[in-house]
Amino acid sequence: MSVIANALAQTAWTAIGGNESGSVSYVAVGGLPSIYPVTDFASAMIATAAQSVLELLRTRDGQTRTATIDRRLASFWFGLSIRPIGWKLAPPWDPIAGDYRTSDGWIRLHTNAPHHRIAAEKVLGAHTDKEGMARAIAGWRKGDLERAIIEAGGCAAEMRIAAEWAEHVQGLAVANEPLAHIWKTDSAPPSGWAIPPQRPLKGLRVLDLTRVLAGPVASRFLAAYGADVLRIDPPGWDEPGVVPEVTLGKRCARLDLHCTNDRRIFEALLSRADILLHGYRPSALDRLGFDSVTRRSLSPGLIDVCLDAYGWSGPWASRRGFDSLVQMSTGIADAGMRWRNADRPVPLPVQALDHATGYLMAAMAVRGVTQRLIQGNGTEARLSLARTAKLLVEACAADADITALAAETSADLCPTIEATDWGQARRLNPPIMIDGTSMLWDHPACKLGSAEPAWH
Repeated sequence: MSVIANALAQTAWTAIGGNESGSVSYVAVGGLPSIYPVTDFASAMIATAAQSVLELLRTRDGQTRTATIDRRLASFWFGLSIRPIGWKLAPPWDPIAGDYRTSDGWIRLHTNAPHHRIAAEKVLGAHTDKEGMARAIAGWRKGDLERAIIEAGGCAAEMRIAAEWAEHVQGLAVANEPLAHIWKTDSAPPSGWAIPPQRPLKGLRVLDLTRVLAGPVASRFLAAYGADVLRIDPPGWDEPGVVPEVTLGKRCARLDLHCTNDRRIFEALLSRADILLHGYRPSALDRLGFDSVTRRSLSPGLIDVCLDAYGWSGPWASRRGFDSLVQMSTGIADAGMRWRNADRPVPLPVQALDHATGYLMAAMAVRGVTQRLIQGNGTEARLSLARTAKLLVEACAADADITALAAETSADLCPTIEATDWGQARRLNPPIMIDGTSMLWDHPACKLGSAEPAWH
């Protein structure tokens, strides 16, 4: 059991430069239904983040600790951790988002953001339901439609088989990238971080500029170990389907970086930040006047971790993308369809690329804290959903645990009631257990823009 998880975790931990600092074990049997070992993948990526905490704690006091990963809970956390009481989560998808048959295959539209839906409708016309959209798409060739929507500023991905992606210019580019691009940056003044064993990230400030879904997963993990996470969104932005899930432990504010006064506030926040997480497309922050040199000058020793969808090299390095689209592009949805002998794309049972990349981002951020304590330098790291997908796909050759995952029970839920901004809820128990170090959150989930843009 967990041979695959161990191998995946070791690969990931080595890829981000981790050192031996503690052991990780796994409990619970079973797996999510998929051609890929998704439960082992989830367990391994959570284990990688846990390993970063073990390393940090060992740096502080020299003690070697162990972490235990509950494979069932890891699987569930890769889905939804929140269980509303007397209210419902908003639908996760826009009414016309989804998979559509073209004249020569399948394509997926991602229209959750209003401007992405507008872009798709520039090409296909306005439609109120999937039936109308399906009729508009049926006569298109999938490659032609993907290009047209991308050129209009939208998000779409044709379904490719794995062999096509392997030969595609972007697939080749991603295959040649490391799991994480990592650079040591300039030295920093002494941090003054105490690193208390019970809450090892307490006192660290995390400025979160990420949106659905990987980046918010990363910052949620950092908040679980005591970090002060402040999420910043532009005016008007919302993610109603996922905000109650991912804002746990955070405070959320709004700033318009095109506004002079808000830019001053942002610069002041960044100057006091220890960690910056961002998921803007490559060069987006540069265009706003906050390139990496400027960020480091505002916060010497900054731990700067970012992600994109399709990798950091090749012609698609700036392409808009999301987990579901990357699954289509890289052959994952096609492999699932063949495995299930289905007549339409079969994605992973959870958005595993998003969640996995989020835990890798968190691990990289905590490693940056450790490196700054040891060497006094900052860190820049870049990850991508497509490169994370390669890690999963390469694990497919091994024999996955096909025993059905045991169903969720009330024992899987934390007894504490969470008073979210939408109503009461319960959460899954944490998937990580480290002796003497609690994984818990100091704030309930909150709405975007519900706090002031200021550090505590």
